[in-house]
Amino acid sequence: MNFDKKDKSPRGWHKQPATPKVRIDNQIYEQLKPLRLPLILLIVITMIGAFGYVLIDNFTLIDAIYQAGFTFTTVGFGEIGKISTAGRFFTIGLIVLGFGVFSFSIGILIDMINKGTLIKLIKERRMLQKIARLKNHFVICHHNNFTVELSKQFRQNHIPFVVVDNSPDIESIARQNLYPYFVQGEPHTELSVLKSSLSSAKGVITLSENIADNIAQVVTTRLYEKELGLKKPFFIMSHASNDSDALKLKKLGADSVVSPSKLVAQRLSVVSLHPDMQNMLESFLSKKDSPINIEEVEIPDYSWLIFKKLKEARIRDITNVSVVGISDLNGKFLPMPQGETLIGTKSKLLLIGSMEGIINTKRLIRKKTKPEELKYV
Repeated sequence: MNFDKKDKSPRGWHKQPATPKVRIDNQIYEQLKPLRLPLILLIVITMIGAFGYVLIDNFTLIDAIYQAGFTFTTVGFGEIGKISTAGRFFTIGLIVLGFGVFSFSIGILIDMINKGTLIKLIKERRMLQKIARLKNHFVICHHNNFTVELSKQFRQNHIPFVVVDNSPDIESIARQNLYPYFVQGEPHTELSVLKSSLSSAKGVITLSENIADNIAQVVTTRLYEKELGLKKPFFIMSHASNDSDALKLKKLGADSVVSPSKLVAQRLSVVSLHPDMQNMLESFLSKKDSPINIEEVEIPDYSWLIFKKLKEARIRDITNVSVVGISDLNGKFLPMPQGETLIGTKSKLLLIGSMEGIINTKRLIRKKTKPEELKYV
């Protein structure tokens, strides 16, 4: 398989219409094959009628084609020239023949509509064209209650996503749950990977209650990632019902594994210990257009901050964003780091602040040379 490289632009759409990785034009043409015979018969009748009027009543070729056309379609226009008795008998035969072909064609058309395959393929092609324009989106695998709730949050925060599920009723499910983009098929198959435009995606979230489905999706995504040769890997989140399954998924390449029952237990524990206290941070982060955001940012190898102390960055002074945690190359997390903390290769900063502030902090971190802003703080 040959795939395109991942588009790294931060926006959710390609500037120009993109070509879907999977073309279903051949399937559409296959469904239109039954119409070939009516079209051939239409041409044959026109030719027979035209030559008949030329030979019988000496019509010019253009007049003969015109007379044959409105005769076998039974529009009842009349005669454009004088027609002999033989010509009229010929006209009657042409009318009967045209009516037969018309009835035959209508039967084929009704049969095609009743099957619904052609209309389904046309809708699918339109959907694939829309999905091909997405980038930095999430591919959500398997429809269930988790998918419904997650999609609500994504829509509120304007995060593009595609739902992939094998249900034959995925179109009605998507309409009911307001999924803007969807693909019908097994999420871990090559066809579904291409249809969901995974090469342009930010990550995959697999939410099947069957651990085997989640394992297959994680493995498929990581193999696809290697084939693409991406510098920045996909973010993969999965669902697990117990710690054993979570460990398997992490070993196979999942970045994050969520256990709903464990999350509920933790939440109940916090509420029971502090019944009179609301989790302010959670409240802010769950709101649409929240003034506060929290994000983990990796320090690139070329950053001017490599091997500098945290206080030298002056992040709080320049962007009004706080560093509340830092992870080193080995994944060891240090909460509330002091200014003397050294920023090493592959370090990750946990930032909290406004969305604008975090964006400005990313720009500050990604500079190759010491920024000019430090002269004024």
